Amino acid sequence: MENLKKFIAEFIGTYVLVVFGCGVAAVTGCTAKADSAYVLTAIAFGLVIVAMAYSIGYISGCHINPAVSLGVFINGGMKAADFVLYVIAQCAGAIAGAATLKALLPKKLGLGTNGLYNDSIAKSLVIECILTFVFVLAVLGATSKTENAAVAGLVIGGSLTLVHLLGIYFTGTSVNPARSLGPALLAGGDALSNVWVFIVAPLIGGALAALVWIFFKKTADK
Repeated sequence: MENLKKFIAEFIGTYVLVVFGCGVAAVTGCTAKADSAYVLTAIAFGLVIVAMAYSIGYISGCHINPAVSLGVFINGGMKAADFVLYVIAQCAGAIAGAATLKALLPKKLGLGTNGLYNDSIAKSLVIECILTFVFVLAVLGATSKTENAAVAGLVIGGSLTLVHLLGIYFTGTSVNPARSLGPALLAGGDALSNVWVFIVAPLIGGALAALVWIFFKKTADK
């Protein structure tokens, strides 16, 4: 029953992330042109994390992101079976969130999908790796000590806002394979054909962050 609660929490959290984060991106017209839509979208993604961290965090840890779950798994914070089920729940929540947006929004607004930077797969991979590395490292650091529990949600939400403020210009900011997969599946076209970039790069960035964090811990223990 406890595991079921965790998976339901991850489903709900990722659903909310896509509905509100991608939804704000869609309704504000957040595109490659820098304007207030950048800031509004970045804040929306960050606030979702804060809201979910303090509502479902005590149940599942509020990963709502396969890259975060991978980082936690590599760091020894969860079992392989739980990692797989977390990812399934997250992707299902993201697809449900995207379906909600598709049902509610005019088609012309889109679904807040990601896109390649200057049509470059290589540049987009590097950008997303860097952004995800920073975000997951912040997550692992903020959640590493129980005394950080009171502020961890704020730190993680702020970190997600930070990476969005830069990343939106380049790729729309993924740092989350589930967040990218859900909207891409329902949008189709280029978003779907390029979605693998926004699955692979965040996972690489998350894994690198976990390895660096393990190195930091080992160094501190000496």
